[in-house]
Amino acid sequence: MAQSRKSLISLEDTPYYHCISRCVRRSYLCGYDAKSDVSYEHRKSWVEKRLLFLGKIFAIDICAYAVMSNHVHIVLCVGKKMALSWTLDNVLLQWHKMHKGTLLTRKYLKGESVSESELKTIQNTAEIYRKRLHDISWFMRNLNEYIARKANTEDGCTGRFWEGRFRSQALLTEKAVLSCMAYVDLNPIRAKAATNLHDSFYTSINRRLRYNAKSERIKVLMPFKHPALVNTNRIINFTLADYRELLKSSIDIMHGSLSSSKVTKLNSTLTMLGVNQPNWLQIITNFENTFSFAAGDRESMMLFKQNTNRKRIAKLKSAASCFDG
Repeated sequence: MAQSRKSLISLEDTPYYHCISRCVRRSYLCGYDAKSDVSYEHRKSWVEKRLLFLGKIFAIDICAYAVMSNHVHIVLCVGKKMALSWTLDNVLLQWHKMHKGTLLTRKYLKGESVSESELKTIQNTAEIYRKRLHDISWFMRNLNEYIARKANTEDGCTGRFWEGRFRSQALLTEKAVLSCMAYVDLNPIRAKAATNLHDSFYTSINRRLRYNAKSERIKVLMPFKHPALVNTNRIINFTLADYRELLKSSIDIMHGSLSSSKVTKLNSTLTMLGVNQPNWLQIITNFENTFSFAAGDRESMMLFKQNTNRKRIAKLKSAASCFDG
């Protein structure tokens, strides 16, 4: 039975979530369709561009993403405090970058005079928008509906493009966040659609490495730890260099070509994460199924169970074996 989104997302436990949307109809609506000999590869850039655009609008950071032929993986971090700190004008400006808003909100942003009662209505409307701007469901809705309409227009048809609901997994610990990011960034390689990080197109790691080569930072992606970034909690507590090496070693593990020197280096990195090598292989190849609605150690998962009023939580044993060591 489908779970309510309220029971899947608990900002009290974590702001980090792994979201997956899958296509319907036929398998390759974003890639090459061998049956019709038609390539829809260009749609991957639609998804990536829309995703990065939404990262500039919502109070939600993008940690990792991978746009595949028939599904999309995204790791998001909800910035509720940021949304709550926005002024009335900030909220309305952000919302109007995506939607028309109301007659009153448009009137207000044009600088036209409004009555006291109209201002009260505008303030109430802005509070609705504020909640939506740090809501994962609204983020995914603005991604999926936009792509569905664009694809249906190109196909000259109507109907669903995506499955009815996106799947979400709460990432309850730092280990879970970094592990899930690696799983997401390695998707094209695991699917044999790419051989290395540099030809893993439409992934966050590919974009990060291309921008890093130019000594630029992508503002819409949550940054990795760096000496230049101080006085901020909105960072991934790992350096990009260490993360890149972790992914490279992970590729060697999947290909069975890890040399003894690389084993030592990988084990050192995994020690930093608190995960051993056998468990790491399971995580990077099957994260989505190793965990259910939440990923973390036993303690964090039990707390998530309590805070979301669940009677039980699935995959607790496999989660504990991965992250309790």
